[in-house]
Amino acid sequence: MGHDERRVSGRKICRIIVADEHPLFREGMMVLLERLIPDAVIEQAGSLEEVRTLATNGQPLDTLILEIRLPGLGSISELAQLRQALTHTVMIVVSTLDDSDVIGRVMATGVDGFVGKSLSPDQVGQAIADIRRGEVRVKYAPSGSLPLGPDDDMSKLTSRQREVWQLIAEGKTNKEIASALEISPFTVRIHVSSLIRALNVPNRAVAAARFAGREALQTLR
Repeated sequence: MGHDERRVSGRKICRIIVADEHPLFREGMMVLLERLIPDAVIEQAGSLEEVRTLATNGQPLDTLILEIRLPGLGSISELAQLRQALTHTVMIVVSTLDDSDVIGRVMATGVDGFVGKSLSPDQVGQAIADIRRGEVRVKYAPSGSLPLGPDDDMSKLTSRQREVWQLIAEGKTNKEIASALEISPFTVRIHVSSLIRALNVPNRAVAAARFAGREALQTLR
C-alpha cells in the first residue's frame, strides 16, 4: 500500500506500527488490528532503528505498539526519549513483563498504556481500543509471586482511598479526581500520598499498575 498518499473514504489514513523482534507476534498483532481497525495502514518494525525510520517517513503516525525488549531499546530512559520524539502518537507497550515496579517505571515515561502478552487476543484488542480512545490503561495478568491479592490490598484502605485508587488507575489527574469526587485538589493530594504509603509503592504509576494487577487476578479467579 502506498501509505504516503493513500486516503480512506476521503479521510486521512490511520498509520500504525507494530514493533517486536518476533515476526510471529507481529503477524498475529497485525491480524488483530486489521479486525479492530479495518481502515488502518499497519506496518512492522523489528528494531528501534526501524521504528524511527518508519515513524519519520510518510503520514503522521497514529499509534505505535511496541515490546519494551525491542532490539535497540536498551533502557527505560530510551523509551522516554522515544515518547518525547513522538508526542502526537499513541504509544502502547505490549510486553511479557509482569513486574509491577518496572511497569510503573514504563508508565512514568508517558506512554499511553501497557498491555500484557499473556492476555487473550480479545482482551488485548479491547485494551488497545480503550487506550486509543484516550483511556490510560495498564492491563496484564501478573505472576502469582506479586503481592496483588484483592483482600490484602483493600483491607489497608479507606473507602475514599479506594475511590482515589480506581481513578488513578483510570489515568485521572488530581484535578479530574477532585472534580469527580467533589473535593479540593489539595485534599486529593493528601489522599494520593496516603494511598501510596498504604500500598508501599514509589509513585502513582506503580499504584495504577498494582490496581490493574488486582483487577486481573479477580478476573482470573
